[in-house]
Amino acid sequence: MAIIITDECINCGACEPECPNNAIYEGGVEWAISDGTSVTGSYKMKNGAELEVDAQNEPVSDEFYYIVPDKCTECIGFHEEPQCAAVCPVDCCVPDPENEEILLDRKERLHL
Repeated sequence: MAIIITDECINCGACEPECPNNAIYEGGVEWAISDGTSVTGSYKMKNGAELEVDAQNEPVSDEFYYIVPDKCTECIGFHEEPQCAAVCPVDCCVPDPENEEILLDRKERLHL
């Protein structure tokens, strides 16, 4: 995981449009790897599972905004800092850091 949204989220939605990977979704909304990326076909997740990129997946949270871990790059390759955290009015977008090399690899795989 890279950035997580804590249960202190007030569901303001400020973070969602800031994400260059479209990794942030409103609570209860299904997600797909292809949302906001240029990936086609299938995508290998961090856990080794293969997903069809257009497949709709269960929400990570039904209660508040969430980040799909396999789509988050902490804005590496796009911005100097995670944009969700920069705009969050209650500081609930917090790092769960990963190696920068892993994040850059993920960015390259999401944005061909």
